[in-house]
Amino acid sequence: MAARIFQRPKNAMQSGKARTDEWVLEFEQSQARVPDPLMGWTGSGDTQAQIVLTFPSVAEATAYADKYGIPARVQPTPPRRLKLQAYADNFR
Repeated sequence: MAARIFQRPKNAMQSGKARTDEWVLEFEQSQARVPDPLMGWTGSGDTQAQIVLTFPSVAEATAYADKYGIPARVQPTPPRRLKLQAYADNFR
């Protein structure tokens, strides 16, 4: 079962950067999601897609994947762009 390793992005609804320094190992789905005929909710029989493991560094996440023979790909973190703007720019 393949997995991907990535760093969490900053939450768009909050100004803080909590938990953005963690690296996440997340398994990819092996089955497609199907709607339930009675309720209409989507689901699948794939239980590994529910597992999310966090690590303090990318090296530890890749070491875990190598130890257990999990084929994993690392998604690099996109660079953070700051838009520096003064309050006075709102009135120009």
